[in-house]
Amino acid sequence: MSSVPDGKKLVRSPSGLRMVPENGAFNSPFSLDEPQWVPDKECPRCMQCDTKFDFIRRKHHCRRCGRCFCDKCCSKKVVLPRMCFVDPVRQCAECGLVSQKEMEFYDKQLKVLLGGGTFVVTLGTSEKSETMTCRLSNNHRYLFLDGESHFEVELSRISSMQILTDGTSPGENDIHTYTSLLDSQYISEGGTSRASGMLLHYKPMGSQDAQQLRMEAADDKKVASLWLAAMHKAAKLLYEARDQ
Repeated sequence: MSSVPDGKKLVRSPSGLRMVPENGAFNSPFSLDEPQWVPDKECPRCMQCDTKFDFIRRKHHCRRCGRCFCDKCCSKKVVLPRMCFVDPVRQCAECGLVSQKEMEFYDKQLKVLLGGGTFVVTLGTSEKSETMTCRLSNNHRYLFLDGESHFEVELSRISSMQILTDGTSPGENDIHTYTSLLDSQYISEGGTSRASGMLLHYKPMGSQDAQQLRMEAADDKKVASLWLAAMHKAAKLLYEARDQ
């Protein structure tokens, strides 16, 4: 184990080298824990093709799901940023496809979220709005909103998120909704209209009462729309991470 200047450390696990935060409390909410490997003694056959293992057919564990496969069913090495691996790691075909799809988020949408967008922000039921830049923090744990004032929203404390589309007010057919993002089983995705705003409900630190935050695209609507679309993808990853 060795420390590096940016608050992260290099650790070696049975699956490979990982670059993780010095303090586990600062893990990205998009990250996944390494799975427990299925014990060798409980896996006499490949869990995909049922080939029996012997001295020639060796066992291999998928680094994402932890299940046991033959070389043919677990031969590809794929990048897995959600587990902070430094190099591509061995994954089964199913997990490899999922990881490859997630790479678009890390290559494109995450950069958009870190870059930020400009929105007209209304907090709670206030009649006053403020033009603010909203961006994801470098550790991916907060939304930073900066204008004449500044405040933060912790992603883990968001209870629901609605992406509003062009020229619409909230309505069942006009919203991409992740209701109770971290708790609910309900998830609904709307059409393909350009995103124009976002409605969040979250619990501020130290409070159990939900606060409403409404954001609507300001001058540069194209940039704002791209940021909202990226946020929609981020919310989907957070929602799905509960079951992984």
